[in-house]
Amino acid sequence: MELQDPKMNGALPGNAVEQEHEGFLPSHSPSPGRKPAQFMDQFEGKTSFGMSVFNLSNAIMGSGILGLAYAMAHTGILLFLALLLCIALLSSYSIHLLLTCAGVVGIRAYEQLGQRALGPAGKVVVAAVICLHNVGAMSSYLFIIKSELPLVIATFLDMDPEGDWFLKGNLLIIIVSVLIILPLALMRHLGYLGYTSGLSLTCMLFFLISVIYKKFQLGCTVGHNGTAVESKSSPSLPIHGLNTSCEAQMFTADSQMFYTVPIMAFAFVCHPEVLPIYTELCRPSKRRMQAVANVSIGAMFCMYGLTATFGYLTFYSSVEAEMLHMYSQHDLLILCVRLAVLLAVTLTVPVVLFPIRRALQQLLFPSKAFSWPRHVAIALILLVLVNVLVICVPTIRDIFGVIGSTSAPSLIFILPSIFYLRIVPSEVEPLYSWPKIQALCFGVLGVLFMAISLGFMFANWATGQSHVSGH
Repeated sequence: MELQDPKMNGALPGNAVEQEHEGFLPSHSPSPGRKPAQFMDQFEGKTSFGMSVFNLSNAIMGSGILGLAYAMAHTGILLFLALLLCIALLSSYSIHLLLTCAGVVGIRAYEQLGQRALGPAGKVVVAAVICLHNVGAMSSYLFIIKSELPLVIATFLDMDPEGDWFLKGNLLIIIVSVLIILPLALMRHLGYLGYTSGLSLTCMLFFLISVIYKKFQLGCTVGHNGTAVESKSSPSLPIHGLNTSCEAQMFTADSQMFYTVPIMAFAFVCHPEVLPIYTELCRPSKRRMQAVANVSIGAMFCMYGLTATFGYLTFYSSVEAEMLHMYSQHDLLILCVRLAVLLAVTLTVPVVLFPIRRALQQLLFPSKAFSWPRHVAIALILLVLVNVLVICVPTIRDIFGVIGSTSAPSLIFILPSIFYLRIVPSEVEPLYSWPKIQALCFGVLGVLFMAISLGFMFANWATGQSHVSGH
């Protein structure tokens, strides 16, 4: 299994995850007289164009979709859609850089590109970044369980979710981790991966349809506490800089808008899966795989845009970073959505844990044979770490923000540009050629994005403005 992007996916083909200790795909040297871009064609896959689009769409789709309406509330509709389009286009260009590099050296693993570009240290850095991203995704999934499971149980028992001790979210995520996630994470092979892929995307489509339907059913919910669950952070505090009426803002700005682009970046990361999906593509070529990427990104752009727009037009400036938490506890349709999302994220956490464990074993114990004690110990340590993070972090927005400002720009902007500059030979593209200047600017943009986003978030935390927002 190649290191996987932590989306609610499991989208890689089954043979890519069958052996946890299977080595990376080999690098190939160019043969005389053969064009570099043709090396990818020597691995003939069997996956159709349409199924490849489905797999990559699954890889893109993730928990970040739940935070997009919150991002729109702090930028306005038009500015949000413009930024979303920019991130989508930049993600497509980033995949172009990865495919070009892979075509030159015949490598089909993101980490191996790092090793080829920067030596052994590059492989370590890439693996660490992907592990960080996966830990962030696991945290976001468990936070959804922490937030939504008490509401679901309280609804079935007809109780107040803030009441009895057994409805506390922190306790419930520990119970779910021990009774469901840990046994699945201890499996040696991830046989249910394909089922999780389809389930996750189906759940998110169900979520989108429900959001659109609820917009027309509920009308204006601002000021009507019966239709939505109130924010529990600071319900008495005003939301500064935002309108609190049922009037959509086209452009707006406040201290929370700097979470917007990180949330979008988090929602579009799929890059570690691109090369494994390319491996399985029928009649593979750079142009054909780029078309797969463009169609997948375009489809997710539409889905993200619709979800954010209708979610925002339902709750306007009062929307929370975890939008599903805004709906009534007793709404039957939303209860079904909650159950579907909870099932999907619970089954996806072990899928995300597998590549982290594999990366750690390859980096720390590269020559060791499989060991059950080590296999179990790594899973336990990871689950304990993620549970502690989720218990300590106050909102899912902070998870989206930090991961979207660190690992996401690294995977989308910085690493692909470094790969391109280091791997594509100067006789093919001179250092001062326009493509390499573009790649350099792309990497610099990623560094600036990371620095600015983290700077404003840290300033936000230091001044306490994140609590003033009411979220």
